[in-house]
Formats: sequence, structure tokens, C-alpha cells
Amino acid sequence: MNSGKAYEVWLGRQDPRIFVEVKHRSGAIGAPTVRSFLGGRRPGDRCLYVSTGGFARDAKYEADRAAVPLSLLDLDDLVALALEHYDALDVEAKRLLALKRLYWPA
Repeated sequence: MNSGKAYEVWLGRQDPRIFVEVKHRSGAIGAPTVRSFLGGRRPGDRCLYVSTGGFARDAKYEADRAAVPLSLLDLDDLVALALEHYDALDVEAKRLLALKRLYWPA
């Protein structure tokens, strides 16, 4: 299922330009979508592409050979980052992503 939502944000007004695109979908992103995202980027730009549906092998290949740095994050990566940095989040972010610590006996 593709929610049809895509967000692209340019962060900052000076170099490096940072571009982020986020897509919530069940299917993997393919190479044509990654190439489209990279179109118009210039040397010095930094890019991040987040997809809850993951990335096809050809999309990962496109990211590896891109002329500008491009990081791909799938849902597992996003969850791992959220868990790793959760304690450093501010109150509002923790309110949006309310987690409870669970202790499990070894």
C-alpha cells in the first residue's frame, strides 16, 4: 500500500544543502525513484531517503554510485535510530513517540 505521501525538505540556506525525502509505503523503492530524487543535486549536497517499504537492490546500487552522498533508511533503520537516541529526545518528541522501557529477565 502506498499512502501517496512524499515529503522532500531542503534544510538550511547555505552549503552543504541537505535534502530529505520520506515515503510511507509497503512496497520497496526502485532505482527510477532514487534517480528522480537525485536529479538536480549538485556537488556538496547531502541526501537522505527514508522509506518504510525499504529499497530494492537496484535502488541501493543507485545510491552507492550517486555523485552526491545519499543515505537510505528503511523502517528497521528508523526504529533502531529512534531506540538508540530516544533518551536524548525532547519532551515534545517523546510525546509523539511514546515508548515505555521494558526489562526482560535474562
